[in-house]
Amino acid sequence: MNILLKILKWTAIVVVVFAIGFFAFVQLTWQKTYEAPYPEIHASTDSAVIARGKYLVYGPAHCAVCHTPLDKYDAVEKGEIVPLSGGWELQIPPGTFRAPNITPDKETGIGRLTDGEIARILRHKVNKEGRVVLPFMPYQEMSTADLTAIISFLRSQEPVKNKVPDQEFSFIGKMVMALGLIVPEGPKGTPPEVVAIDTTKEYGEYIANYVADCAGCHSKRNMQTGELIGELFAGGGIFADEVELLQGKSFISPNLTPHKETGVIASWSEADFMQRIKAGRVHQGSPMPWGPFSRMNDVEIKAVYKYLSSLDPVENKIEKTVFMPDEEFPGS
Repeated sequence: MNILLKILKWTAIVVVVFAIGFFAFVQLTWQKTYEAPYPEIHASTDSAVIARGKYLVYGPAHCAVCHTPLDKYDAVEKGEIVPLSGGWELQIPPGTFRAPNITPDKETGIGRLTDGEIARILRHKVNKEGRVVLPFMPYQEMSTADLTAIISFLRSQEPVKNKVPDQEFSFIGKMVMALGLIVPEGPKGTPPEVVAIDTTKEYGEYIANYVADCAGCHSKRNMQTGELIGELFAGGGIFADEVELLQGKSFISPNLTPHKETGVIASWSEADFMQRIKAGRVHQGSPMPWGPFSRMNDVEIKAVYKYLSSLDPVENKIEKTVFMPDEEFPGS
């Protein structure tokens, strides 16, 4: 018995020492810094470039959904041009994250950043201080022309003074950062200078992957690291009810691949797809930015439809996509 007690005692000591050591390691190393290039992108004052940027910000790139206060969400949905003064908040296991003020205010917005620093954030996920930016904005492969257009529009706005609190990482979030499970992600290749705007599968691929980020929601994701772990566009993304904007509901994203039995749009015609996108929101609280997407032009909606129709079919039956507050949610 004495031997057993000694073994248990020393095991407990080892566990406690390891836990203290690991806690100290996380606290001391989670704020890593990284190097990344500054893209040669400069804001333009050309009205056509600014107009393209405005269209992307309030339309397919849906920047306005996050970079506006929570109480302006409905206004953005309706198409109002709400100042991008930040404030949207997301609470997930890694911490509490807030979208910053991206008006050109010099104290609280992007007025203190150079064009290159903004472009580095969007293309390489490294901020002014050299720290990783979490993968909420997957615009690494966006064309230079469109990235220039967005930055040009952001510079053209009226500055709004609105100090948004910093991100607050939980211990889980700090642990993920300390272990290097989230690192800056730059472009996988060389982003195009410009992409031809046309009703082609290729343009649809560009919009769906690098502007609208359809795969980011319509794929299964590791909720601790943000890594996509399922087949792209095959559905299974989980949006649980603790997020305020979901209004107490929970959602699982549907399969968008053309699998005849399990693909939600597999039997839709192009006209069906266009009608559904333009119809906008059906389920209040749905995480999909229906308002901005409903204002996409016909060219881009047709292109996205062609691209989704060209994907390899993936069998992934999503039995139910919308769960009311009193229903059991399989993702919890």
